[in-house]
Amino acid sequence: MSDSMPRRMAPTEDMGPLHALLTVAFASMEGRINPPSSLTRMGPEDLAIAAARAELWVIDGAEGPLACMILTPLPDTLYLGKLAVTQTARGQGLARKMVELAIARARVLGLPSVSLQTRMELVENHATFTALGFEMTGTTAHPGFNRPTSLSFQMQV
Repeated sequence: MSDSMPRRMAPTEDMGPLHALLTVAFASMEGRINPPSSLTRMGPEDLAIAAARAELWVIDGAEGPLACMILTPLPDTLYLGKLAVTQTARGQGLARKMVELAIARARVLGLPSVSLQTRMELVENHATFTALGFEMTGTTAHPGFNRPTSLSFQMQV
């Protein structure tokens, strides 16, 4: 497991390397999910906005960011979005470290749970989040779709 600790990014930081991490990490979804990931419409400036409006967390490595996530406090849960780990750092416990931080942040914020969504087609993500302690709570459909496009997961804290 990496010894690096997550740190909260400031909106004024260079978001280019983080955007590159997300772009590469989410590339495997292209052609697998419909509609395409919201990441396809995001640039570094959108990550700076997320850092200002929510909480953008990163685990840094010698060559750049190794993992990241966006935490958005909602009235009844802490929403965990855009969790990504670089290919070279997978298997080192970084996703677990990020989820543990999300749980700690939910407790600090007085929120009873951490929630997330993952696309129906990404069965490997379903298995990962279940192994990390999340339970599937339902399905959602993107606007314009008459079928579920995402699974919702939640973990009580």
